[in-house]
Amino acid sequence: MYNVYSTFPCPYYSNTSMYTSTDEMEYNSRFDSLPSSNAYDDGLIQLKDYGPEPFVVNIEVATKQNNTYRTVLWTGSHLQLTLMSINVGEDLGLEVHPGLDQFIRIEQGQGIVKMGDRKDMLDFQERVYDDFAFVIPAGKWHNLINTGYEPLKLYSIYAPPQHPRGTVHVTKSDAQAAEEHRGDYYRNGQRDDRQTKEFTLSELAQYDGAMGKPAYVAVNELYMM
Repeated sequence: MYNVYSTFPCPYYSNTSMYTSTDEMEYNSRFDSLPSSNAYDDGLIQLKDYGPEPFVVNIEVATKQNNTYRTVLWTGSHLQLTLMSINVGEDLGLEVHPGLDQFIRIEQGQGIVKMGDRKDMLDFQERVYDDFAFVIPAGKWHNLINTGYEPLKLYSIYAPPQHPRGTVHVTKSDAQAAEEHRGDYYRNGQRDDRQTKEFTLSELAQYDGAMGKPAYVAVNELYMM
């Protein structure tokens, strides 16, 4: 009896590439030679602010490599990517962002995230681990506490940007000092044009009361000086 399958090779015997043409190899060669953002140096990722240029990175590797409390990795007009490492026994710190939403994904460690409409009533609480993500809506008080035995490493996306371009805070104390300086800067009415342009609309929104006018008005006036 004639075997209709004998004229065909077994489909599971080998895995031959469908694309082995000269044209494809030539295309791959051209693609490999295209310029890149050059984020990698000797096997490590150079952690710095690459915005607002196009950028590709292994975010898990970058996040785990980061040992600073906060390093901004990319800043654009409408969002910002930061890396964070929270030490054992420490927390993010209770805070609120009135003018932006925030996305956080954990790549290493575990913790507890708390949120609420008031700083004294954080009625939302969840345990989070590596590969977990959560979203913090604008105006929600929140905190993230490291409950594990290793640094809690995460990346965060702010929309719009929250920190000055290129921000690096080696420790939590550095971050707190920077926030205090920024608050004093607005409360004292210092309006150096170069410094002012380093801050975002959402940051200015946090000081509306001190400045006595809507943030967008303040931005326009400061930029026109």
